[in-house]
Amino acid sequence: MPSTAQVANLPAGRQDLSADRQVGRRMESLSSFKFNVYAIKSNNRNYIYVGMTNNLERRLKEHNQRENRSTKAYAPFTLIYSEAFDSRLTARAKEKYLKSGVGKAFLKGLI
Repeated sequence: MPSTAQVANLPAGRQDLSADRQVGRRMESLSSFKFNVYAIKSNNRNYIYVGMTNNLERRLKEHNQRENRSTKAYAPFTLIYSEAFDSRLTARAKEKYLKSGVGKAFLKGLI
């Protein structure tokens, strides 16, 4: 808890929220919030898209309803891979791997 001397040094209307931020970080790490990395294959063309989302069902619907600019021309899609992660950082690392040459080869092997 900050002392009154520290609070007095803050601009008017401001509070020292450093303790709240630390609690927030702990809660974030304890939460069951999941990040999904997924790969979808176009049913009509030779195209695989890899992405990350916190709501896989909604995201697949967006792709198939042509709401995503980068995948619009390739719809409809079939989900070929998905994996859930507790951490955004580990999910992002997996997404980057799947977008690499080795990762794309892995995904093509699933088809």
